[in-house]
Amino acid sequence: MKKIIRKFKNLIHHIGNFFDKILITPVTKLILKISDLFKDNSHNFERFIGRKSTLIVISLLLAFGVFFLIDRESNVMIDQYAEILYDQPVSAIYNEELYVVEGLPKTVDITLVGQKRHIFLAKQAPSKGVSVDLTGLKPGNHRVTLKYSQRLKSLDYKLDPATVTITIYEKVSQTKSLTVDVLHKDNLDSKLYIKDIELDRSEVIVKGAAYKLKKVATVRALADVDNFVNPKAGTMNLENVPLVAYDTNGKIVDVEIVPKSVNAKVTITSPSKEVPIKIVPKGSLAFGKAISSITPSTSSVTVYGEESAIEKIENLEVEVDVKGLAQDKEFNITLKRPNGITELSEKTINVKVGVDNAITREFKNIKIVTENLNSKYKVQASSEADSVVTVVVEGSEEAIKNLDESTIKAYVDLKNYGVGEHEVPVKVSGDDVTLNYTSKTKRVRVVIREN
Repeated sequence: MKKIIRKFKNLIHHIGNFFDKILITPVTKLILKISDLFKDNSHNFERFIGRKSTLIVISLLLAFGVFFLIDRESNVMIDQYAEILYDQPVSAIYNEELYVVEGLPKTVDITLVGQKRHIFLAKQAPSKGVSVDLTGLKPGNHRVTLKYSQRLKSLDYKLDPATVTITIYEKVSQTKSLTVDVLHKDNLDSKLYIKDIELDRSEVIVKGAAYKLKKVATVRALADVDNFVNPKAGTMNLENVPLVAYDTNGKIVDVEIVPKSVNAKVTITSPSKEVPIKIVPKGSLAFGKAISSITPSTSSVTVYGEESAIEKIENLEVEVDVKGLAQDKEFNITLKRPNGITELSEKTINVKVGVDNAITREFKNIKIVTENLNSKYKVQASSEADSVVTVVVEGSEEAIKNLDESTIKAYVDLKNYGVGEHEVPVKVSGDDVTLNYTSKTKRVRVVIREN
């Protein structure tokens, strides 16, 4: 409450001073001067001043004068506006070939204060913007003031920030090898493959403060698939590929790169290969049941992708879960792409699995072969009995009836085995995936010697 009373007293005091300065004092002086002029004829002057009409005219003149003064001051006070110009660019004047400046903001906000029409004109009139002159400053830390060039002097302005602390470094340069990265690679047609990107230069120059150049681990050209025009198999030219410097953590390092961009020749291929589909049943059928037939809706599929991956593929394995199956069933299988394969000509296939009663049959004297033996060793069975096994085959009557005994393979895997006598497990496989193969002899003894 005391603060409010104090402010009210101050307001009354300022109003009194205003009228004393603008009205009372000047009028009093004027009357005194007029009195001096008429001092020899003061009686007549007093009669003139005392007339009613004279007093009315003087009062009107004084009223008009006071009104004009107050109106002018109020217009000046009332017609004041402020507008903020956001994100105004800052330019610096210095030798960019010799120095690097850090800490200088790229943009500032400018608050313009004045009459509305002046602010409007200021926004329309061209301006040199915000600048700072760093000419003559040496490497080190400096506190500098930003300046705004505005032709209209009737406005006040304020910069945010108005002063900043900058650091000036000597500019150094290094030569860096150039590599290439492909952006948005997944946006390329899945049947196409970028085989090679050849840049028009292998090295670039990076410039900046010495401490920043030490951070630069690699400079990469960023070839963006989204900038490819109508990509297809063949070669195409890509211009103005931007360059970016990265540190060891993959973060961008703010340095100058000369040149800023390069041109590239992109080689696009569409490697493909048709491979057969191999159905592989997984799981055991219901007791006493066996697979009598497996019929896929298509026997082959075309694969697209990297050349090295395509060369390794001999067939496309498709797993079918037949666990507990007791009757015929048709499966809808979504094909999975192997590593390095980007596209398949078929996304899904249907597989019909026929089920029949299971029978078994024994195949005797199946010779055991060895796999994965180190080339510096040789191996032989410990005895005649360890060289052959009896294989029990379970499946449908039709499948076993047509089984070729030569397609049954019994083997021992000798990977990681060295010189000596070893007891190893026997494994059995066959070409017909609808059959189950089991060796009656689970383990055999072999002797490994050096060549």
